[in-house]
Amino acid sequence: MNPTTWLVTGGAGFIGGNFVLRQLSRGETRIVNLDALTYAGNLDTLAPVMDDPNHVFVQGSIADRTLVRRLLDEYRPAAIVNFAAESHVDRSIDSPGDFIQTNVVGTFELLEAARRYWRELPEPDRRNFRFLHVSTDEVYGSLGPTGKFGETTPYRPNSPYSASKAGSDHLARAYHHTYGLPTLTTNCSNNYGPYQFPEKLIPLMILNAVEGKPLPVYGKGSNVRDWLYVADHCRAIERVLASGTPGEVYNIGGNNEKTNLEVVRTLCRHLDELLPNAPHRPHEQLITFVADRPGHDQRYAIDAGKIQRELEWTPEETFETGLAKTIRWYLDNQAWCRRVTDGSYRRERLGVTL
Repeated sequence: MNPTTWLVTGGAGFIGGNFVLRQLSRGETRIVNLDALTYAGNLDTLAPVMDDPNHVFVQGSIADRTLVRRLLDEYRPAAIVNFAAESHVDRSIDSPGDFIQTNVVGTFELLEAARRYWRELPEPDRRNFRFLHVSTDEVYGSLGPTGKFGETTPYRPNSPYSASKAGSDHLARAYHHTYGLPTLTTNCSNNYGPYQFPEKLIPLMILNAVEGKPLPVYGKGSNVRDWLYVADHCRAIERVLASGTPGEVYNIGGNNEKTNLEVVRTLCRHLDELLPNAPHRPHEQLITFVADRPGHDQRYAIDAGKIQRELEWTPEETFETGLAKTIRWYLDNQAWCRRVTDGSYRRERLGVTL
């Protein structure tokens, strides 16, 4: 029996790369992996599967409608899973245009190519086709000390990044309601885990701490995020693809609300135990408070009740177990970390351009 084919965009990035590795390890799916290989796309992540006959890697942009159409016509996927995005808030402050082009224009081009392809599919392929758009909880804006984001929470994006993702979410919804394209949208909380680009909080802190560099914490470190281990997120996407209702939105959260300072302090304690002879121990002494990010949202929290009730998904990792696995991975994969930071990013402060 031939495996099911999926077109995965952004499959050399953090979440997309983890998703691709997970699917290919199960041997049930052929992945056509389209990635532009910008700074956060890393072929080292895909090294274990580059020779896998069920993995077809293509370098290119989702904004290249001609390329996307060719891939759809050639490989005939049963689903498109769209991870492709510029995704870092600080970079969006410095270069908002890149985020509009990739996240809004790119998603539009991808949806247009998908609409033409889906319309011409024979039944039952047309009925079973899915377009899953992966998004973020940041589209909802900022919460006060109580409450959580639900699927019907009004959008109030506060950064160029979240505004661009909000635009792409609206496009996915509109293509379902206007054209009938069977889209699904997921909005997830903060992901962490293996293969994450080191501009993000957790890998940045791990790598800096190991080298005895300052651990920069914005403001007072009081901003709250809901943390989701990336493997749990990948499982949730599988459930939405398999059983989600077209046109619906599913929020995915880890139920792990932590302040940024709590995250860094917990990480330091883990490193103290794992590296008892480190010259920088206790690592918490490396924490340095820096000027806050412009427009920094105070709190995000996801209500994942819908996906739990309707699709029977719950996270398997607590924050403690997921963080321990993440730290161990970075300590064991220093070569990957060195190669991914050999380019233009040197773990410097981003997002200070006003």
